[in-house]
Amino acid sequence: MRTADNELLTRVGPDTPMGNLMRQYWFPILKSDEVKQDGSPVRFRLLGEDLLAFRDSNGKVGIIEPYCPHRNADLYFGRNEECGIRCVYHGWKFDIDGNCVDMPSEPPETDFKHKVKIKSYAAKEKIGMIWVYMGQRNPLPDLPDFDSMRLSEDKISIRIALRECNYLQSLEGDIDTAHLGFLHLGSVGATSFDKTSGEHYLSQNKAPRYKVIDTECGTMYGAYREAEEDTYYWRVARFCMPCWTMPPGGNLLDHIIVRAWIPIDDHNSMFVSLSEAGGKPLDNLKSGAALKGIGMGLNYVENPGTGYLDRWKLVENRSNDYLIDREMQKTESFTGVQGIHLQDQMITESMGVIEDRTKEHLGTSDQMITTTRRRLIKAAKDFEKKGTAPPGVDNPEIFHKIRSGGMIINRDLDWLDEVQIRKDTAVWPEGSDI
Repeated sequence: MRTADNELLTRVGPDTPMGNLMRQYWFPILKSDEVKQDGSPVRFRLLGEDLLAFRDSNGKVGIIEPYCPHRNADLYFGRNEECGIRCVYHGWKFDIDGNCVDMPSEPPETDFKHKVKIKSYAAKEKIGMIWVYMGQRNPLPDLPDFDSMRLSEDKISIRIALRECNYLQSLEGDIDTAHLGFLHLGSVGATSFDKTSGEHYLSQNKAPRYKVIDTECGTMYGAYREAEEDTYYWRVARFCMPCWTMPPGGNLLDHIIVRAWIPIDDHNSMFVSLSEAGGKPLDNLKSGAALKGIGMGLNYVENPGTGYLDRWKLVENRSNDYLIDREMQKTESFTGVQGIHLQDQMITESMGVIEDRTKEHLGTSDQMITTTRRRLIKAAKDFEKKGTAPPGVDNPEIFHKIRSGGMIINRDLDWLDEVQIRKDTAVWPEGSDI
């Protein structure tokens, strides 16, 4: 990769090609219950901008820049009262749209509050998340229509974690199926899994072959390997614009999951997973079999602080080498690190905050990654040069009824036909808004 392309892909601040592209989309960046009515504001960062979220007396969420335009005092220390944030320095008050609604430090004849406004961004709430839009489109685009967002509240599982590296290497780890057999299952043999499961064949053959295509909303791969004499085991996964993935765990027919790798800034990203509750990874184990180091639990730092990068930090991190256990690595686990998410986090953060892709030596197993990079570069350049709306902004319905997962099919069947059949007959949990 050329240095210029790596820069284009990874820089997401204001007035960068990728940052401008990202600003056309909504991002689920806070949980609704993090922001309390008339409570403390919440600091967060998105696309390189420091922001405050607050919920006013009517329960509406405001997303505003964090500094009072009078003397640049930090509004985080302000009073959230009577439908606005009041700066405690001179009492200027701002509503959820950034309008100055009170200027008590000025006498009535020189009051100029109607001329003062701070930057604000649109917010919507759905499935227990606060979604933020930082673009300029008018009217606002709709939220992306992922299947996860049609689940009833009792059926959805939300998982969040800060990752201390650029969004792209976080995302690329999620569309790299070859690493599963090593990073996560390197010490696991095929005999641990029921023979009807894909993991049985994955553990037998850790070098699948690939089919990779562009799709209406992003890219998709099918990684296949021999199963029985007349069948292949396929793992199908997706990238959806601009930073969503659908990993291939589970059955393609009923696997409901989408994961965002949200660019916080150039050096940090936020993992947000929206999936059907109750699903378990690698749940086709034989009776009595156990996988060491495999799990999905996340251990959060207690009392992490209130800074822009303090939310959803993990106990195991770069500073303590992810609490790697070398003895466990020798005897029980390929990595010595506990948990699938943490194993991924260790590897992607180990590349540096922004990976130098000019030093890579890519193989056939990296086809999905190279195809996705090209798709992102093209979308960013088309938007910058032609104003072409990126996929899913004006047509969010393209994200509906697309799934990822595994399937075992006869070798003479076309994998894309089989993916379409499963899309047309997708299974939904009871209570879903299908």
